[in-house]
Amino acid sequence: MREHDLFERFESSFDDADTMRRKGKRAKRTADDAEPTRRGRMTEAEKLRVARLREDQLSTADTPQDGDRWSTWGDAEQGPKPHPGWLITELAAVDRELGIVKTGKEADVFLLERAIGEKACLLAAKRYRSNDHRMFHRDAGYLEGRRMKKSRETRAIANRTAFGRNLIAEQWAVAEFAALSGLWQIGAPVPYPVQRSGTELLLEFIGDDEGNAAPRLAQTRPDEDELLDLWRQLVSTLMTLAEAGLTHGDLSAYNLMVHEGRLIMIDLPQVVDLVRNPRGAEFLDRDVRNISGWFASRGLPPEIGDPSALVATLLDVAGMG
Repeated sequence: MREHDLFERFESSFDDADTMRRKGKRAKRTADDAEPTRRGRMTEAEKLRVARLREDQLSTADTPQDGDRWSTWGDAEQGPKPHPGWLITELAAVDRELGIVKTGKEADVFLLERAIGEKACLLAAKRYRSNDHRMFHRDAGYLEGRRMKKSRETRAIANRTAFGRNLIAEQWAVAEFAALSGLWQIGAPVPYPVQRSGTELLLEFIGDDEGNAAPRLAQTRPDEDELLDLWRQLVSTLMTLAEAGLTHGDLSAYNLMVHEGRLIMIDLPQVVDLVRNPRGAEFLDRDVRNISGWFASRGLPPEIGDPSALVATLLDVAGMG
């Protein structure tokens, strides 16, 4: 269309301006009287229908044919560098769940395979739950010193609202990922923390290539020499933590794994800062006495596994002696 034709059409639009003004109110009333296509807020049933439709669309929109999801590596908080050579970091990799490894009050652990082409690695996917029906085990003491910046979040946690429970779950995931990252970097025997996304942690799988998890210390029956070697490894691990000003916080023979003769510490969401937590020394003492009791029950001589002497040594290492 030529420019002057556009100008003429623009001018002609004002020719019947008075008529348009007279019809305006009547037209508005007619429009107001018409039945609206949607009135007020959506009903709960409509919200549910839309939510289900959205979930269905998301679940089928971009799912790989040979797995449960594409790798989430690119969108997650990643573990410390250098990344281990066995870890697959390609964004085109596919994650496939192989089954459940362990269930617990606070989290469930699943076996996950991440693969691309002929390369694959096994990971432990630890997923914290908001515990709608259970509270975190003695979380009040552990959460001292981990206050939220926003008062609304602090109140939600204190009141255990649904929002607050979700915050607690994420706090514990963040705390465990940070603890594992820091301990891995100083050489502590812990699983490599691969990534964190929300309340899901992906960790190095401690077990064989067939997906069989290594046994917990509580499941082993070491002979005299093996028991002494495991005790020495334990003391070395506790010393490493104490040097960093930390203790496990809930240590037992179920939070230690034995893989190819090596003692590995797991389950660290409640790791306790010995200095900042006013009950730090109390948690350390309990950790040592719990695990010393297990070793004593398996035949470790009391002069070797004296818990009081070990606690005093660890407090001294932490600068609290």
